[in-house]
Parts: sequence; structure tokens; C-alpha cells
Amino acid sequence: MKDAPHLSDLSLPLFVAPQPVPDRDRNTPSYLRDHRKRLRERFLTGGPEAMPDYELLEMLLFGAIPRTDVKPLAHTLIEQFGDLASVLAAPPAQLRRIGGVGVHVVATLKLAEAIATRTARAKILNRQVISSWDALLTYVHTAMSHREVEHLRVLFLDRKNCLIGDEEIARGTVDHVPVYPREIMRRALDLNASALILVHNHPSGDPTPSEADIVMTERLRLAAEALGLVLHDHLIVGRSREFSFRAEGHL
Repeated sequence: MKDAPHLSDLSLPLFVAPQPVPDRDRNTPSYLRDHRKRLRERFLTGGPEAMPDYELLEMLLFGAIPRTDVKPLAHTLIEQFGDLASVLAAPPAQLRRIGGVGVHVVATLKLAEAIATRTARAKILNRQVISSWDALLTYVHTAMSHREVEHLRVLFLDRKNCLIGDEEIARGTVDHVPVYPREIMRRALDLNASALILVHNHPSGDPTPSEADIVMTERLRLAAEALGLVLHDHLIVGRSREFSFRAEGHL
């Protein structure tokens, strides 16, 4: 029987040469590589303001569809949903109805939406909301202005008006969302909140409050007052602007 080799007999290299990183664009046609390079350079030089929505979307799709011209798909998505924010906010089922949109594209778009929302939210979390009002408005528009059904969220504040909780309470239909004051007040007490801001969206794009919105706001104000809490504001978010109950004299 042949003796098994000893460790000293095994000649292994002391260092392993690094493996080359595969070039993802190697199989991409040269005209497409050049086009993508030009877009990246223009983005880095001029920033997002120098590019229309479809080109920003096109760049976002580069990673999802590496070796295909994604400009037609970017145009189609913008035409279908209206603008870049609406594309990112579109439900996955609606995105999948568009030719050329597969699981990688949907994942890329929803990831971009999540990053945008969390970035906007980070600018107000645990901060004094009243002095960060512009950041708050940016956040609620990012999170809610392009939703296709009404969403209700409540921002819970401590005694210093710092944001300690941000929770979606309910989802409804295109023109209605159920509001349960008792549940909202119970949650405020759980968080030891001192004040709250109610936020919901109008999918129609017009943030003008309905009579039901006005009645519901008054019910919440009275419920909060009974528990020693303050309803700072009720914001209705439209496509391009918001309605503030406090600013308009309703609170």
C-alpha cells in the first residue's frame, strides 16, 4: 500500500493570486457601454437636476437589466405612471403588467423607493418636528403623495415635540380611509406621547379636505384633549401640495 502523503510533501503556493473581477459590461455592445458612460458622467458632473426623470430611471435600471438598452422601458414607465416618483410608488402588480418588467426591475424600483423614504424619515426622527417642518413635509410627500389609495399615518411626539413614533394606522380606498380615534389614543398612551400629527393622502391629488375629513379631525381633537394630549395638526397630502388644518385655521 502506498503511504499517504505527509503535509510536508504537499507543495501549496504561499500566496494565492487574486482572481480578476469579471467585467459586467464586457458582453455589452460598445454603443450601449458608451451611452451608459455618458449618462454617468453627466450625472456626476451636473447632478440629478441636469437630467430628466426618464434618464434617472434609465440609470436606475442599468443594474437590473445589465446588457440591454433600457431607455425604451424608462420612457414607457414614465408615460404609464406620469413621473419618476409615481413609478417608484407603483404597486408591484401594476409594474409587472409592463412589458420588460421582471422581478429584478420591480426589486430595484421598490428598493429605490424604500431608500428615498427612509432617508427623508431619518431627517425628522428624534428631532424637534416644529423646527424641522420643511423636512417633515418632504418626508410625508415622499412617503404618501403618490399612493393610489388613502393611507392614514400618525406621527407621535414627546413633550419637546420630538418625533418618537411614526406609524401607518390604516389603509382605505381611493376616497376613504377608516379612522378609529380610540385606537389612535391607545397607541399614543402606549408610546407615552404628548402630542400627535395626523397625516393622510388624497389619491385624487387635491388635498382640499372633505366634510368627513373636517368632522373626523374634530373628533380626534376632542379625544386627544380628553386625555391631555395635543393634536398639533392634520396634514392632507396631495400630489404637489399639502393642506394643513392648523395653518388654515381649523385647529
